[in-house]
Amino acid sequence: MGRKPGVSEPSELSSFLETWGSDKIVVVDARNIDFAIEAGDEKTNEYAPIAGTTPNYRPNAVNLPYDRPNKSMDLTPLTTDKSTPIITHCGGGGRGQKAKDFLLANGYENVLNGGGPEDKECWEVFGE
Repeated sequence: MGRKPGVSEPSELSSFLETWGSDKIVVVDARNIDFAIEAGDEKTNEYAPIAGTTPNYRPNAVNLPYDRPNKSMDLTPLTTDKSTPIITHCGGGGRGQKAKDFLLANGYENVLNGGGPEDKECWEVFGE
């Protein structure tokens, strides 16, 4: 499977992590825990649990499902500091890109799309 449009290259993700530090980066998981809404998310959840569903997940990860029909996300749980470095992801990068675009449109300045667990090369950089 090729990399989806908009997904950052692993080298760009590595540079982003080096610049900001992994402890400062917020990872926005755009997958949906309601598998009736996004059935494909159940597959990736098996080997890469959705943020907030297990106690040992990345400490700065937050689950903000991208709502396809409304083309939106609830940003309430996210920091209001628009300069916060953020990496978005979903299963493979499609909704991750939509989440990135939504965050940029809402004033967030430092956002990359990391793809997701289906893009193993990128996932190894920031997801594990």
